[in-house]
Amino acid sequence: MGDKALEITDANFKELIKSDKPVLVDFWAEWCGPCKMIGPVVEEIAGEYENKAIIGKMDVDANSATPSEFGIRSIPTLMIFKNGEMVDKIVGAVPKHILVQKLEAAM
Repeated sequence: MGDKALEITDANFKELIKSDKPVLVDFWAEWCGPCKMIGPVVEEIAGEYENKAIIGKMDVDANSATPSEFGIRSIPTLMIFKNGEMVDKIVGAVPKHILVQKLEAAM
């Protein structure tokens, strides 16, 4: 089973979040323990919401412009966007049902 979550970069971020579907972005890094815990959860959600939402991950080490624009200090930070606007923000590894709840709220 391949990765379902999109790889989001500084280059494609602005275009992606313009979607009228909710966009969940997981800001993570390879060295971050809690990121590794939430990573598989984000992949699961990406599979379950394939046509209803856009789910992606941004490596903060490879992409610094977007995280600094949003003042991201700690990771994992997950943000939900709709029509280009941030509608929700979750900091830290949270249980799957919380992410799903917040994603559903943005639908």
